[in-house]
Amino acid sequence: MQRLSQSPTDPEFVQNPYPFYETCRQAGRLVLWDDYDMVAVFPASTVQAILRDRRFGREIPAELAKPVPPHLEPFYKLEAHSMLELEGPKHKRLRRLVLQAFTSRRINALGPEIEALSHQLIDGFPDRPFDLIRSYAQPIPVAVICWLLGVPVEMSNQLLSWSNDMVAMYQARRTAKIEQAAAKAATEFTDFMRGYIETRRAQPADDLLTELIAAEEDGQKLSTDEMITTCILLLNAGHEATVHTLGNGVKTLLDHGADPGWTTPDAIEGTVEEILRYDPPLHVFTRYAYEDITMAGHRFKRGDQVALMLAAAGRDPGEWDAPSVFDPTRPIKANSAFGGGLHFCVGAPLARLELQIALRVLFERLPDLRLAEDPQYANLYHFHGLERLMVSKG
Repeated sequence: MQRLSQSPTDPEFVQNPYPFYETCRQAGRLVLWDDYDMVAVFPASTVQAILRDRRFGREIPAELAKPVPPHLEPFYKLEAHSMLELEGPKHKRLRRLVLQAFTSRRINALGPEIEALSHQLIDGFPDRPFDLIRSYAQPIPVAVICWLLGVPVEMSNQLLSWSNDMVAMYQARRTAKIEQAAAKAATEFTDFMRGYIETRRAQPADDLLTELIAAEEDGQKLSTDEMITTCILLLNAGHEATVHTLGNGVKTLLDHGADPGWTTPDAIEGTVEEILRYDPPLHVFTRYAYEDITMAGHRFKRGDQVALMLAAAGRDPGEWDAPSVFDPTRPIKANSAFGGGLHFCVGAPLARLELQIALRVLFERLPDLRLAEDPQYANLYHFHGLERLMVSKG
């Protein structure tokens, strides 16, 4: 296995990580990424195999867990109840209870509201160049989460601030200042949600939070701490992925001529899937080995961490013809943007709905939309999204 070095905060890599992925792919199915001191997996088939293999998981083996620094206790207290970080019976129980409330009926019912909000935001676009991320990509997913939870939309900016501070903990640029901001945001967000849950216990409503309170399986319900973490996870994960995909998607469509045929009601599903394959919002997802296991010719030991390269898997020439070419007309095929296996993103159907509606409405209303400046990707790795997206209505 070859060892390769590439700083994830290097400006050139931040703007375009795909050449490094291709170099790694040519070096072999697995590469030891020196900067992370971790084996990285690139082929789509192997990425999905590990995602589905229960001998790998998100939860660190107990004997390898390190004490949490006191200043980060508020942040990791939330992680202790997260579907994203749990395995086995704990994960299974929590996911089933959440899915009782997070139903396809509830998700699909949001379609008309998402469309109305898209039109409302477009009506407010200025005639001068403006940032589409702040004006469109950010407000839509945050408002949707507010509607789902029954939280006032007026809370959007505060929720967004907490979310951004917490999600920064997963970025390669993490610093002591980022850690302090994340712990503060976790404390404030937790306090807000605890109070709001108590309000919903006393005053039930037609929202996801009320359904989470009522959800029950074999006499077990979600604890308050589990509900708090679940609500925060829905916002943090759902907001981050959808904002970046909307921004990346609009940039990609405009870079490639924004053919009107790509965003029609009949074509939009395929266009969204191609965006998710071609330039996804999350590039790396990690797993721990739970036993000594040989995979793709490499012997993993219990506790070894492996980086699953989701974005590289989307450009695997073994899975797609001309994978570096953006082609919204290619047949729809499953990709790795939302993970796989037991931890496949529960919010994927909602994210797809938001993306399909927001992109369709945007290009219906503004067929002459154009870039007003060359977009730059932000230093967010292992996320991948734009600093801003300055556009003109044409």
